[in-house]
Amino acid sequence: MPTILAVSGSPSPVSLTHRVLTRAAERLGARGHRVDVLAVRTLPAAELLAADTSHPGVAAAARRFAEADAVVLATPVYKAGYSGLLKAYLDLLPQFALDGKVVLPLATGGSLAHVLALDYGLRPVLMSMKPAAVAESFFVHAERAEAMGDLLDSATDRFAELVEALHRPARRLAPAAA
Repeated sequence: MPTILAVSGSPSPVSLTHRVLTRAAERLGARGHRVDVLAVRTLPAAELLAADTSHPGVAAAARRFAEADAVVLATPVYKAGYSGLLKAYLDLLPQFALDGKVVLPLATGGSLAHVLALDYGLRPVLMSMKPAAVAESFFVHAERAEAMGDLLDSATDRFAELVEALHRPARRLAPAAA
């Protein structure tokens, strides 16, 4: 099964974004995927902002991204944009870091107006990184979070199916009889 890196761009260890990412990661794990969770907030701030990939912690975070077959990116939305923490992490990665990978963008926010941050802010950045596919973005409104669990599960399942389809070994056809 493919390996999935679940990245939290939340500056808070206890947040709706963390809960959303945890739920998605657990669902992917239940499907048999190996899920590696990375909280960007745990990286050394000065080195992250400087994109200092010579620092062991930053280099390890970049290596985990490179080794993953697929990526889930979760971010809170602030002032109609994804988190600066996630931006700093994406900025330190190589230009085509998503080459061959499937990505699921997830976001949380307090206003339905923030839904557009995913498709107008984050998606263009992801597309510039040359992914194999970007799954349908999913936004969780803070006031409706408890009611959105089944919808999040469905979005996670669609992402998993896409990952599985793209990483399924090609079947060899038997040679035709002469």
